[in-house]
Amino acid sequence: MKVLVPETEIQAAIAKLAGEIHAQYQDRPLTVLGVLTGSVILLADLIRQIELPLRVGLLQASSYRGATTTAGDFVINPDFIPDIANRDVLLLDDILDTGQTLTRILEQVQTLKPRSIRTAVLLWKHERTTFEVQPDYHCFRIPDEFVVGYGLDYDDHYRNLPYIATLDDEDIAATGN
Repeated sequence: MKVLVPETEIQAAIAKLAGEIHAQYQDRPLTVLGVLTGSVILLADLIRQIELPLRVGLLQASSYRGATTTAGDFVINPDFIPDIANRDVLLLDDILDTGQTLTRILEQVQTLKPRSIRTAVLLWKHERTTFEVQPDYHCFRIPDEFVVGYGLDYDDHYRNLPYIATLDDEDIAATGN
């Protein structure tokens, strides 16, 4: 396994992101919607540093299943989305890859009539983005490599790593696949 983004760099980037968000919203109430499951670690670390009145919600969406590293059919579960009508919303996800997930979630969330909606991601694979979407905030641009850690997984393994890493064949074999 090769560490791509160390834990200390992640924590510094999250602190910077929290400052940018605070400056953007200037004490207006904010609803932060974290995309399950990959954003939960980022969500927990970020909201503890945002000094604004805020609500937190979760939404379930995915275009990856199991041990795959390529996007498949898109699935979204709207049941976890709180009432966001006339609220400022920050949509938080772990990674912007092709842009399919973020684009589809934005379409769904916009039907709920938020006052505003902005997006933030920890990682952005800019070279791989094929949909017409860009995050309003991002912490790191990364190369087109499959990454794990800090919430990102391979077949539900490695989410707990405190850093972002790329996998080698031994790491994949260790998952039992």
